[in-house]
Order: sequence, then structure tokens, then C-alpha cells
Amino acid sequence: MPLLTRLFIKTGLLYFVAALLTGLLLALNSTLALPAWVGVLNPVYFHLFMVGWVTQLIIGVAYWMFPKFTREQPRGWEQLAQITFLLLNGGLLLRVLAEPMLALQTNKLWGWLLALSALLQWLAGLTFVLNTWPRVKER
Repeated sequence: MPLLTRLFIKTGLLYFVAALLTGLLLALNSTLALPAWVGVLNPVYFHLFMVGWVTQLIIGVAYWMFPKFTREQPRGWEQLAQITFLLLNGGLLLRVLAEPMLALQTNKLWGWLLALSALLQWLAGLTFVLNTWPRVKER
């Protein structure tokens, strides 16, 4: 299994645990008097689960299992896959920080950081598609 695949999958596993913990906090918030920031974690829970866990797992397995690109570059452009990893995780971590902060305090900085996080995640999706598209072909 390629190093980058292991990195995507293990990072995804960490996000999975973080998503479940966030879900637990959200569930406990209805019965316990938890801090106000817990109440604004719904989007964070969703993104940790879908982008952090599901998307990372899919990208990691696709990078590993899809048909070879060429004999010299069986998985496409490794640097592009590394950029995908950095963009996706940078965008997700920025979103985990900016989204609840924007809900708690109306500040343009948090709004811009949230927009930047979305841009980084979109660019990650684009780089993944650019690297994977040529691998989807007939025999």
C-alpha cells in the first residue's frame, strides 16, 4: 500500500474519531449545560465525517486501487496527490476553526477564513479529479 494511501486513510480514521466525539458532544448538549460553542458544532460534525472520514477514505483507496496511469507513473502525479492531501486537510482544519467562530461572533475575518477553507477544499477536489481522470479508461 503506497505511503500516500496510508496517510489519507490514517488521517481519515483520526477524523472519524473526531467526528464521533463531536457527535457525542452535540448529543450531550441537549441534556447537559455545555459551553455555547458546542451548540454550533453541527456543520463541523458533518464536515469531519463527510470530508475528513468518507472523502479521505475514498481518495486514499482510489489513489491505491484505480488502474495504472503509466508504467513510470502508476498512480499519476504523486506531487499532485500530495497537494490534494494538503489542500483537503488544510481546508478542513480551517473550516473546523472558522465555522463555529463565525457562528459565535460576527467578524469578517472568520467569514473570509471560512470562504478560504471552502476554496482550499474545492481545489483539493479539483486536483484529485485532475490526477484521477486519466486513470479511468478502457483496457
